[in-house]
Formats: sequence, C-alpha cells, structure tokens
Amino acid sequence: MQRAVAFILLLIPGLGTALGIKWMRDMLFGKLSPLMPALWVQFLVGLLLFAGGLAFIGGFIFYRDRKRNKVQARFKRQSVQK
Repeated sequence: MQRAVAFILLLIPGLGTALGIKWMRDMLFGKLSPLMPALWVQFLVGLLLFAGGLAFIGGFIFYRDRKRNKVQARFKRQSVQK
C-alpha cells in the first residue's frame, strides 16, 4: 500500500513536468495552447511546471536516500548537540 501511495505521489508531479516540457516545446514551434493567452506566458508556465516537478521528484528521492543512509557524508543529518 505504501508503494502505491509513493507511486501516485511521484506520478502527479511527473505528469506536470511532462506537460511543462510539452508547453515549452510547443512555444518554440509557435503552437499556442488554448489555455494560454500568449506564447511567452506558455513558456513561463511550462518552465515553472518543469522546475517544480523536477524539484519535487529530486527532493523525494533525496529524502528517501537520506532516511536509508545512502547519501554522501556531507548530506547526512548532523545531530544537534546541547
């Protein structure tokens, strides 16, 4: 069950990332989406979707690897000493 939830959590930003890449590509070829008022707006929204999805997936993988101690020493959590 946990794997299914994790898959769905990664699927949604993954689809947003793919849509962002498509909108940026369409802007380069001059194809305007019906949802966008101008080509430059389409590119900026596509860039935001791409960057946001990539950051979410990267953060998810980084958090999972840090939890399992599979990261480099500089990324491991430092214990707070009092």
